[in-house]
Amino acid sequence: MKEGLFYLKKFFNFKSDGDFKISISVEKKQEIIKKFATAKGDTGSPQVQVAILTERINNLSKHFKDHNKDVHSRRGLLKMVNQRRRLLDYIKNKDNQTYSKIIKDLELRK
Repeated sequence: MKEGLFYLKKFFNFKSDGDFKISISVEKKQEIIKKFATAKGDTGSPQVQVAILTERINNLSKHFKDHNKDVHSRRGLLKMVNQRRRLLDYIKNKDNQTYSKIIKDLELRK
């Protein structure tokens, strides 16, 4: 059984040494929520959603440096980028000062 697993990992080029992860760890997600929450227990405000999406987008971008032909994940990346753009547009229309703060904190614009 271990031999089969070894060949599967080799065939699919799995990185089990923990180079990077496509998803976010629970600790990192809690840290992001704590930093961008507008109130205690806030996990769904647009600010928090944008911050989590930004972290996921950054992780996926690192993934594509090694796996440039991964078309299916690229589609997911584009969906996340568009979702973040829509959330940022919503925040910008509601409160321009909050929008500027998020852009600055997440370093989205140069």
